Amino acid sequence: MHLLEALEGLLFLCGDEGIQEKEIETILELSKKEVEQLINQLIENYQLVGRGLRLEKYGEIYKLVTKKEYNDYYKKLVELNEKKPLTTAALEVLAIIAYNEPITRVMVDDIRGISSAHMIRKLQARELICEIGRSDLPGRPYLYKTTNKFLDAFGINNLNQLPNIINNIVGQKEEMDLYKVKYIDNEDEKKE
Repeated sequence: MHLLEALEGLLFLCGDEGIQEKEIETILELSKKEVEQLINQLIENYQLVGRGLRLEKYGEIYKLVTKKEYNDYYKKLVELNEKKPLTTAALEVLAIIAYNEPITRVMVDDIRGISSAHMIRKLQARELICEIGRSDLPGRPYLYKTTNKFLDAFGINNLNQLPNIINNIVGQKEEMDLYKVKYIDNEDEKKE
């Protein structure tokens, strides 16, 4: 029974991206037939127990998805979350996308050094970013960009109105150098 729970955990961790049957075979060290049996068992469990989730197959990918009959509740959650301010992590992901669009989730992860899948889902739910197609990179990952709602939320007409990061970084460097000159050099003079 623990393999069934492990499969459910894998599906949860993969979120919107889902997981391929071959990946499940490799991770759980099972044959194709054993994985198919496990998947069918999990599908039956979701149907019998009466949960808010179900297991679906899209092409070669399995995903946990919510049941459509509860969409009204899910919409209320999204509406509540839209009223909350964005977290620092969400703003960080949003800035990375805005300054680098179009960009894949993996590219965002590389810049942040941490997974951004959850934040990207939140930003999509708030309609601040959207998918605009797929990259030509291996696996053909989704490309993301900001939306008109993003522009409206930040009071700008286009991305050219975003602050210039290079100037800000240079300005910070100059400030740091001034600090060193003003305080560290003075301490050195006192020692002499």
